[in-house]
Amino acid sequence: MEAYKDKAWQRSMKLRLDINGMMADFVGEHGLNMADIEKNSAQYIKAAESMAAKRANMKWRELPHNQAEVVARIKTVAEKVRSEYDAFVVLGIGGSALGPIAVQQALSHMRYNELSRERRGGPRLYVEDNVDPERMASLLDVIDVEKTMFNVVTKSGGTSETMSQLLYITRILKDKLGDKWSEHVIATTDEVKGNLIKIAKADGLETFYVPDGVGGRFSELCPVGLIAAAVCGIDIEELLAGAAYMDELCSEPDYRSNMAYMAAICETEAMKKGCNISVMMPYADSLKYIADWYAQLWAESLGKRTDNGGSVVHTGQTPVKALGVTDQHSQVQLYTEGPFDKVITFIGVDKYRSEVTIPHSFDDIADVAFLSGHSFNELIKSEQMATEYAVTRSGHMNKTITLPVVNPFTIGELLYFFEIQTAYAGELLNINAFDQPGVEEGKNATYALLGKHGYDEKRRELDSAKPKKAEYIF
Repeated sequence: MEAYKDKAWQRSMKLRLDINGMMADFVGEHGLNMADIEKNSAQYIKAAESMAAKRANMKWRELPHNQAEVVARIKTVAEKVRSEYDAFVVLGIGGSALGPIAVQQALSHMRYNELSRERRGGPRLYVEDNVDPERMASLLDVIDVEKTMFNVVTKSGGTSETMSQLLYITRILKDKLGDKWSEHVIATTDEVKGNLIKIAKADGLETFYVPDGVGGRFSELCPVGLIAAAVCGIDIEELLAGAAYMDELCSEPDYRSNMAYMAAICETEAMKKGCNISVMMPYADSLKYIADWYAQLWAESLGKRTDNGGSVVHTGQTPVKALGVTDQHSQVQLYTEGPFDKVITFIGVDKYRSEVTIPHSFDDIADVAFLSGHSFNELIKSEQMATEYAVTRSGHMNKTITLPVVNPFTIGELLYFFEIQTAYAGELLNINAFDQPGVEEGKNATYALLGKHGYDEKRRELDSAKPKKAEYIF
């Protein structure tokens, strides 16, 4: 039996949330008081009841439980790609790219693309999450399109950035391979709506579906993210098992026993105290891009102009990405002595997957020799503890999430934890955490500027905008 199916092993892999650094007991006047939190218990109970009532509409919550058939097909297709192709390129943006990047960084070798084919066991991975022309042109310098599989990912089937990438790559494939071009493209999109599904059906593309009701920033645990992970040899069944375990842990309606609910309460209560910045600071390079993925999840879900009643609230926290220990030398000065406008979330690891000992080399220099005999593992953990201490001592709110080890199970837990935290925070703020009207406004303006049919009114609106003043341009 796989270890991740064993209940005792699952418990040994449980994430831990430490909120001591959020409390006034430790940070003083700028912290939270449990007594004040308890006064709002009716609001928290109501939010938990709303989460339960809305669960059926939160289709992403079922992803850890209902994908046995699609996972089996993903594994079959991934094995073919692993054996026949030298490169796997994801064409996508936003949730279609951030999740695959985060999971790849977390669970594959740190220098994955630089390893030999034999050590990788599969193709190199590239995630093209922008339309910078220099970037797209440079991709062709490092891949052979005839030995590359492209995975185009857009639920709507009409995302301009992604479809422009597809147009570009398709032209190159057709010129080189003729009718066989379609053998080099996998489509991941909505099953019935959008232009990509039309293209996929017309040209016979291998196609996977984004489940109905699963938005981009909540889509990593469906084919959007699972395909790239499987192609890179990551155990996607263990990833989903970790998410299922976190779902079980977060089924408790009492916020005092639900770590995701408590984390959301800490953030939203801190917002009331003026903390409009949420810093994510993992102390592991493997978790670096979890902060990028979280940034979209938190910002796009909670940054809303109006609440569910239509009142203008302009709510949300600005996510900031940091990396321990790197950003101790660039940001922590601000976090310890700057304004009390942020919450820092540290992410730590109990056991790193490598052990590196610091050898003796300069024993005659005391200020260097003290490091000898220790390990990088001790050093990074000590740096994390020291930063937590410094931030807490300075009176700035912080909390810590700890993974026993970084593996597919704990990453599944972590992703799902943040999704539940975000959804529950949306209930506490009385906003819709699952739409993105501000993003749509930008998309519509882009369509108008590029002359897309049906956007004439938006184009006239843009043309009538107040012209810039020359005196303000230097």
